[in-house]
Amino acid sequence: LCGSERRTLNFQDGPFEVVTCSDCGLVYVTPRLVGEVLREVYNEDYWKSDNPKIRGYADYARESALYLRTFEKRMALVRKWLPEKARVLDVGCAAGYFLQVIKRHGHDVHGVELSPAIAKEAIAALGKERIHVGTLDDAVAAMDYQPASFDLITLWDVIEHVPDPQSVLRKIRELIKPGGHLLLETQNVASRWARLLGPRWHHYKHHEHLYHFTPATITRLLADCGFAVRQVGSAYAGKYVSFGFLSERAGRLGTIPGLLAKPFALLKWANLYVNPHDEIIVVADPA
Repeated sequence: LCGSERRTLNFQDGPFEVVTCSDCGLVYVTPRLVGEVLREVYNEDYWKSDNPKIRGYADYARESALYLRTFEKRMALVRKWLPEKARVLDVGCAAGYFLQVIKRHGHDVHGVELSPAIAKEAIAALGKERIHVGTLDDAVAAMDYQPASFDLITLWDVIEHVPDPQSVLRKIRELIKPGGHLLLETQNVASRWARLLGPRWHHYKHHEHLYHFTPATITRLLADCGFAVRQVGSAYAGKYVSFGFLSERAGRLGTIPGLLAKPFALLKWANLYVNPHDEIIVVADPA
């Protein structure tokens, strides 16, 4: 974030260290995966992982209904920042669940997804003319995205995965229309749960979560990239999750919580809405 090499060690996990910059307070992982090694993280196994504690999802596609319900509920926030018939770009759109929801509300939707393994689901639902498989830079050329051409650009749980977040945010700023907005969701490493759980916090997944932001550090990052932050909060950052997901998460808290939660695993596809307030949604405008 600031370029400083001075840092303090928070904890070590195998070959990875989670550190805090001594100058700007950014929490990040070192070493960080890059290039083709990082791309390979998001292969077919990422979306149906046999060890989601380390990387990926237990079964992303099987929980599609929960993602759709989550984004439908989140429209209470999103619609506040949208004109009618808006042009919307979702960067890191995965299977396109947010785009499917917002399309039903009458908007013109487009998506970019790095992982071919999951982008095929978005293409099947929305069409290849709306979804680009690759990076945002690639998409600008391949899909002929023009400067100042989107009313809203979203990054749902994406920025922490990006090796060079400044580059992506500056490109996004170029693409947003005057009066348009960026909506960004990311984990909050300053949250109560992150502080309480320490290394057991479930967002510490070192292969994929390269950076861990706080409201202060994400605001600084956005300002450095030419944005003015309008709103930061966790009120809309909850998700519908399965009981199986909750049981698996409880197991990370220790033996006793894991045993107490085991009966819920039998109801693993039952679900409820949960908001532990350890993620934040940021609304920002080009400054």
